[in-house]
Amino acid sequence: MATSQHDGISLTVSRQQTTQGLSYQLLEIELTKRDRVIYPEALTNLQLPPEIDTTIGIVVSGRAPIWLYGYLVHELHPTAWVAFYEPRRQAAIVVSTHSRLVNVGEAIALPSTSKNLCAAVMVVGPPDSGKSVFSHALFQALLPEIPNIYLQRANWDGEGNYILELPKEADGETFKRQHKGELTEEFFPYHAQAILQLRRQKSLVIVDVGGMVQPEKKPILESCSHYIIISSDPEQVDVWHEFCRDRGNLSPIAVIHSTLSETETIYPTKESYLEITCGPWIRSAATAVPQILLEKIRNLAIVR
Repeated sequence: MATSQHDGISLTVSRQQTTQGLSYQLLEIELTKRDRVIYPEALTNLQLPPEIDTTIGIVVSGRAPIWLYGYLVHELHPTAWVAFYEPRRQAAIVVSTHSRLVNVGEAIALPSTSKNLCAAVMVVGPPDSGKSVFSHALFQALLPEIPNIYLQRANWDGEGNYILELPKEADGETFKRQHKGELTEEFFPYHAQAILQLRRQKSLVIVDVGGMVQPEKKPILESCSHYIIISSDPEQVDVWHEFCRDRGNLSPIAVIHSTLSETETIYPTKESYLEITCGPWIRSAATAVPQILLEKIRNLAIVR
């Protein structure tokens, strides 16, 4: 194993083998700053570990901007083949090759790192309650302590982290409309399998499933373990309890009464879950996730 580091980026290469006996190298990206923020200028002096063997293929893995992946594809061109790790499929997707052993677009199955499933927390509630913003805030708050966390957007509304991280002056709604998809028969079964694969590899998975109670979401219920309700409408809370707890047999973590005012109120309750009023949960002006909720979710994470 060998590592090169520069300006908040660490690249580590190691030799691996698939279950079918195909030898390859694993190039792991780690963003080493506490906030995981890097800038394109870091590419100027970034160098690959000199131990990379160009005679065999290489799989690139890790959370990083797309421009860093593009740079690595170019720099790794001399290797036999290049693939990107896709954790939702437990596979490496070949993006370039000079070898007859693999083909572009091929998904190379990789061995699972664990048979133990981590917790998968669904974030649910009616529309316009702040689910996507809250999910992103929760992910960002836990990331420094749980780097192996994953946020799965299991909805087709076009809203993702890239929307929530736009500059304040950008029109996020326009971006959402441009990228909005449609529900298909394959959509939720695909995401359910992705969640199960993530639970075998990650320490914690957060799942944003959109704002409608739909029978089509049953595969998602079956693939998750816990849920958080965030609702701006008190009358919708019991509807989501019935859907997640009673139908899906998931364990409740918290009920968050979403508000546009800056407040945080923790209510005493005899229930096993927290009940909180807090907000606002709007892009570029989100409140901090309550510490009592963060602590409850931290306790669900497992060490890989």
